Amino acid sequence: MSKGKDEGNFRDNLIARSEEARTVRKIVAIVIITLIIILAVVGISGYLYIKSALEPVEPGNEQGVEIEIPLGSSTSSIATLLEENEIIKNSMIFRFYIKFKNESDFQAGNYTFTKSMTFDEIIESLKSGRIIKEPVYRVTIPEGLNMEEIAKLYAEKLPITEDEFIEKVTDSNYISQLMEKYPILTEDILNPELRYALEGYLFAATYDFYQEDPPVEIIIENMLDKSQAVLGQYMDGISERGLTIHEAVTMASLVEKEAVTEDQRKKIAGIFYNRLDVGMRLQTDPTVLYALGGHKEKVLITDLEVESPFNTYQIDGLPIGPISNFSENALSAAINPEETEFYYFLHDGEGNIYYSETLEEHNAYKAQHIN
Repeated sequence: MSKGKDEGNFRDNLIARSEEARTVRKIVAIVIITLIIILAVVGISGYLYIKSALEPVEPGNEQGVEIEIPLGSSTSSIATLLEENEIIKNSMIFRFYIKFKNESDFQAGNYTFTKSMTFDEIIESLKSGRIIKEPVYRVTIPEGLNMEEIAKLYAEKLPITEDEFIEKVTDSNYISQLMEKYPILTEDILNPELRYALEGYLFAATYDFYQEDPPVEIIIENMLDKSQAVLGQYMDGISERGLTIHEAVTMASLVEKEAVTEDQRKKIAGIFYNRLDVGMRLQTDPTVLYALGGHKEKVLITDLEVESPFNTYQIDGLPIGPISNFSENALSAAINPEETEFYYFLHDGEGNIYYSETLEEHNAYKAQHIN
């Protein structure tokens, strides 16, 4: 009996060790397969990441970006500058690429790069100390223009028509795409009573175009890039004043149309806020002209009666949206107005503005300076 029991124990131990060995092999196999999968995923992800980093940031974007490379800049600092300005995706990959290609002797100076440039084009520019791409067109959009005036100016300077431009800025699907891309474009721009959703948001500046036939989308998005950059610097101020982005842009457009100098703009912005604080209507003529949809040398009494959510002689508070684009100076005044006791101002037609605390004083200036 003892011998049979020993044999049974031996078989049980043998079976147990065999099962244990199979379990170990399974665990080892699982670990090995898992490691292989992890290595494969890491390898593929790394390959795709590096491949993406080597490609242009935005192949279709030909808008010039000016960058100054200071004297004595290292390869590392140049790469960092390029990444900060979104000319390359990854500074470390760019440095490795330079080292792999054995490139050096980059020149200090002012450069104009585009987001569509390849690594080789950037390197060639830095080595030669010259700009590779010269703009095909340079268009200056002045302050105080409305959407139709902007469309007309581009049609004069670029191979597009006014209708093409207007058609694009009234394309609801395109507007939705832009709202996803630009945080400054809020739900306020979807008000159906607005003439154009992007009115006021196409920033006044000089724009370079590097294509013979630039798409309308590139034109619009170059302008929105600038608006996003400028407004981004004033977000804290907009919030502190209790304004929405749309209200700030609207106020900036009113200030832009009513004044020229920084001092005038700050005073008039202050007057507008004084009026709003006591429930007075803004009563600014440029909103009447916008409501009428045209230009007039002089606003008539009958014009003030036009029914429109833009006519500040008929509505309380701000109009429902901007009436033109604006300069950074006007935006700054709209957010940081001068605090005064004035509630009225009068243009004399020669560039002078007279400010008053009372209606009686305002009417006296009117009798003296307006024929």
